[in-house]
Amino acid sequence: MPELPEVEALAQILAERAVGREIARVHPAAVSVLKTYDPPLTDLEGRTVTAVRRHGKFLDLATDGPHLVLHLARAGWLRWRDGLPEDPPRPGKGPLALRLRLAGPEGAGFDLTEAGTRKALSVYCVHDPQEVPGIARLGPDPLAESFTLEEFAGLLRGVRHRIKGVLRDQSVIAGIGNAYSDEILHAARMSPYRLAGDLTEEEVARLYEAMGATLRDAVERSLGPAARDLKAEKRSGMRVHGRTGQPCPVCGDMVREVSFADSSLQYCPTCQTGGKPLADRRLSRLLK
Repeated sequence: MPELPEVEALAQILAERAVGREIARVHPAAVSVLKTYDPPLTDLEGRTVTAVRRHGKFLDLATDGPHLVLHLARAGWLRWRDGLPEDPPRPGKGPLALRLRLAGPEGAGFDLTEAGTRKALSVYCVHDPQEVPGIARLGPDPLAESFTLEEFAGLLRGVRHRIKGVLRDQSVIAGIGNAYSDEILHAARMSPYRLAGDLTEEEVARLYEAMGATLRDAVERSLGPAARDLKAEKRSGMRVHGRTGQPCPVCGDMVREVSFADSSLQYCPTCQTGGKPLADRRLSRLLK
């Protein structure tokens, strides 16, 4: 799933290529992705893109009229193309979900695609991004200058949930998902099972620093590659996430995994849990 660093990179790529240009056509190829009907997508046509912003994991294309807001979900992606066909795409069962073509003879623009059969990519056409429920409930952005250690500590105070889940909760902190929560906790040398409200002041400060450094480093790495290469860049920069069975790059211990119904987490026992493997309940059930 694209998270804060990849969405930030996509926002900057789109800002460089689309701001100041007119939208010629917006073609939904999968009607199910459109989550709003008023204003219609056709209200975007003929409008000029004035800005591209990120809200958590949401992309916001602002125009001199409505906003086009995109959420790529688990398997969605945005593919910039320097030349798009003028004919509208045919609705079908393929990965194409929406096509936006800018005005001009070259036909530049982008395709929104979604792999797999579980469709969750979402497109909104709204007058104000705050009309999108997922944006309205977002917590603070962890890379905002206004997001201080004191504010972060206040968000964790008294919370009786595991820190892994708290970092992923978009209403607490915006933009962090499964992959970067693993990376942040590894950098902070902290177990994903620690209760957020039990962290000491020193641990909260360490986690805050690890969060900022991990996300800023990932954004910086993502800004160089073209949009189509961002997924590979994300994978290549991971220390523990997606590296089950491989050596930890810090201590050399084997990266381990805990599996859940629809996701998993990865961690290093030596760096994060005092050498003790965490219980994998799904594996435990299989061994009974």
